[in-house]
Amino acid sequence: MPWQSEQVIGSRKFQCGFCGNRVASNCSFYKYNWTDGCNKQNANNDRIYICPHCENPSLFSAGQQSPGVAPGNDVAHLPSELEAIYNEARRCVSVKAYTAAVLVCRKLLMHIAVQQKAEEGKSFIYYVEFLANNGYVPPDGKGWVDHIRKKGNEATHEIILMKPEDATELIVFSEMLLKLMFEFPVRVSTT
Repeated sequence: MPWQSEQVIGSRKFQCGFCGNRVASNCSFYKYNWTDGCNKQNANNDRIYICPHCENPSLFSAGQQSPGVAPGNDVAHLPSELEAIYNEARRCVSVKAYTAAVLVCRKLLMHIAVQQKAEEGKSFIYYVEFLANNGYVPPDGKGWVDHIRKKGNEATHEIILMKPEDATELIVFSEMLLKLMFEFPVRVSTT
């Protein structure tokens, strides 16, 4: 078995891909490469660190962390369904499922529109227009909603893979839209 039992070794700081907390852990598992089943080679750099906050494992291998850190931030005061879809898109990026993240961001726009009383069962462009025409998108933000539509259409209808930057920029815009619609109005009304 190449993974060795839990060891206390040098501490590593990282942001946990599960709970999102910035932590430092010195509890890890390390991996040995075996030459003939009896003799150990030097340990490679693969390590599994245990988050001291949520106790979940993060793998560090070849300079990459898995699961990675989800882009974006939590948004307060979201209806539970919108929160679930938004966080699903973020988690997709954390596991390098960029095309899936773009598709989920597209679906998120539909759910946002229906949450704001748009009719269900309409075309996607109907939802984009509904958000723009009813003042849910800032004046210069219609281009961003259209960008989500175009990227979503590419991911849906073309044989191409989305890139990390495609997914991340759509999540950043989605976060901004959700904050404008759900978080900031509650902040203003409580102050």
